[in-house]
Amino acid sequence: MKTKALGLAWLCLLPVAAAAQTATEVVAKVLTARGGLEKIRAVKAQRVSGSISFGNDASGPFVVELKRPLKMHMQLAVQNLTMVRVYDGKTGWANNPFAGKMNPDLMSDLDLRNISEESDFDGPLVDYKRKGNQITLVGKDKVGDKDALRVKLTTKNADVRYYLFDSASFLLLKWEGQRHYEGQELPVESYFSDYRDVDGLKFAFEIDSGSSASDISQKIKIDKIELNPQIDDAEFTKPSAPEGPGAPATAPPSTSTPTPQ
Repeated sequence: MKTKALGLAWLCLLPVAAAAQTATEVVAKVLTARGGLEKIRAVKAQRVSGSISFGNDASGPFVVELKRPLKMHMQLAVQNLTMVRVYDGKTGWANNPFAGKMNPDLMSDLDLRNISEESDFDGPLVDYKRKGNQITLVGKDKVGDKDALRVKLTTKNADVRYYLFDSASFLLLKWEGQRHYEGQELPVESYFSDYRDVDGLKFAFEIDSGSSASDISQKIKIDKIELNPQIDDAEFTKPSAPEGPGAPATAPPSTSTPTPQ
């Protein structure tokens, strides 16, 4: 009788073991859900346009242009002030009109590290080993009423981020990490929703970010995503001072624009 009971117990464990997933398997499903590696790698350039809002009072349009390898041009206008961030793959320039700095200057080492990651529109999970990233499947979680899989990513710079993927669709629901702002490292959560198909690839058209789910301070609504547009390389050289009137205003809580995944 004991032998029979032991045999039944073992059979009950088999489905659990078979269903176990590794981080590598989860990431493979995530990339398939986005449209597959072949289509992801076929994108040589990307233009994203929409609106960004900081709280209830400050909002405006933005445009981000990206091009391989690791080139980025971002421009956003808020309260009659225009912010520009440009990266050519090695050197970056940025202004901060919200602090009275109108002319784009060379980026600091920290800003360069941030923008070099933002300009990788494949995302850190594509070819993660080659990029020096490590991934770990932490376990199951919840994002709202959806079951999620939590994946920990450690970058080559030892920065730690968490990605929470829908257990059913394997699309990204939430990102957790740190943002550098005025000499501080602040916790940030980003929520991804309104997924749409663009030429066979899935993108989130709404991204809400803040220090917690109840403290969302930045909202991004994407109007259009263009894949493989013609973008002149001159867009990624040192920009001139943007035109536009206006006195310095209060700086937005974040100046980074997450690339939709």
